[in-house]
Amino acid sequence: MNEITAVSLPGAERAMWLSTFAFTVCFAVWTIFSIIGIAIQQELGLSGTQFGLLIATPILTGSLIRLFLGIWADQYGGRLVLTLVMLVGAAATWMLTWASTYAGFLLAALFVGIAGGSFSVGITYVSQWFAQEKQGTALGVFGAGNVGSAVTKLLAPMVMVAAGWMMVAKIWAVALAVAGVLYWLLAADDPKLAQRRASGAKPMPFRQQIEPLANLQVWRFSLYYFFVFGGFVALALWLPRYLIGAYGLDVKTAGLIAACYSIPASLFRVVGGQLSDRIGARSVMYWTFGISALCTFLLSYPDTQYIVKGIDGDIRFGFAIGLVPFTVLVFVLGFFMSLGKAAVYKHIPVYYPQHVGSVGGVVGMIGGLGGFVLPIAFGALGDLTNVWSSCFMLLFVLVAAALVWMHFAIRRMDLGKFPALGAEHDLPEITAAWAGGQRAANRQRS
Repeated sequence: MNEITAVSLPGAERAMWLSTFAFTVCFAVWTIFSIIGIAIQQELGLSGTQFGLLIATPILTGSLIRLFLGIWADQYGGRLVLTLVMLVGAAATWMLTWASTYAGFLLAALFVGIAGGSFSVGITYVSQWFAQEKQGTALGVFGAGNVGSAVTKLLAPMVMVAAGWMMVAKIWAVALAVAGVLYWLLAADDPKLAQRRASGAKPMPFRQQIEPLANLQVWRFSLYYFFVFGGFVALALWLPRYLIGAYGLDVKTAGLIAACYSIPASLFRVVGGQLSDRIGARSVMYWTFGISALCTFLLSYPDTQYIVKGIDGDIRFGFAIGLVPFTVLVFVLGFFMSLGKAAVYKHIPVYYPQHVGSVGGVVGMIGGLGGFVLPIAFGALGDLTNVWSSCFMLLFVLVAAALVWMHFAIRRMDLGKFPALGAEHDLPEITAAWAGGQRAANRQRS
């Protein structure tokens, strides 16, 4: 095991909480269009597809740069890189107030998305401070910074109603800039960076950093994260608009209910990290995909009216999910998505301790791309089908496919065919079971 993660280092909890705070503010800015996008849509008369593209554009930038930011965090230190990300993101958020056309908003949104790249930087930074048996919990706490999405949904509608959407952009920009300065002043340098400086060693070259990306396992993790994180971001952006359209709510109420999804989908990531440490990440993924498939199936059923030709006339009845059952189902969906997000990232520092930046970056990139692609798909499906619940139909197909793929991939893992389980396998519990079986077999032979 790498000496830097053999034990949790002094100052580990401080590093974790400071990074979680920074990521929370970044995530609040990254999802700002979930609220101000509604006002901009009304102002410009945008279609569902155009609205989907607008709210998803920051997600695109934040996703594509995660790989590079993760690598730079490994090379130059997470403290420096995360501070720069927050300061650049703050300047870009202020730029929103200068836009007046749809093209201008899209351009500004591209730069706002830089704030979303903070995730891969924080994962790289936080994982260096903790022993492997505690990394799942630590990264779960850091990932709970996703709650920044709920902060935006709870506070931005009140600011927007009182002072307009431009004031939301200005306040969020100032908050991110202040957070960046505080992070630079209060956080310590990365343990690996300090170790390299003391030894005079050079950072790992870029080509060596990206070598693990040739492993299929990395892309398997990415597929899982496409749903658990990409789906979370997509719904976090889409739900306020969905609730306004499907249930006729005002923006404040829609934001409040949407927060009922975002909060559990963020805070319970800590529980997902703890469970991954205790029972194994794969077990957590089974629960995540199974319950998510059930929830999305129920949510995908549209408001339907039936007419049965009866003996004495037509018999009419309908089926629809009311607002309360909808809120409960969305809460449950968010909870299990949060478990899955932590479970996916539990594996990375265990199997790739020297490549957390690149592997975590590409997994985060693909997951974030889900947050870009899915809102656009939601808008397009709504325009094509004229059915509000079509977005949940798409999510059901996605999670069902992931569940089936994962299950059969595990079934193909015949332990007898893989006598040397190692980094190419993503099942710590299977590795442990195989090691126990080998010890028993050795005792019998002796």
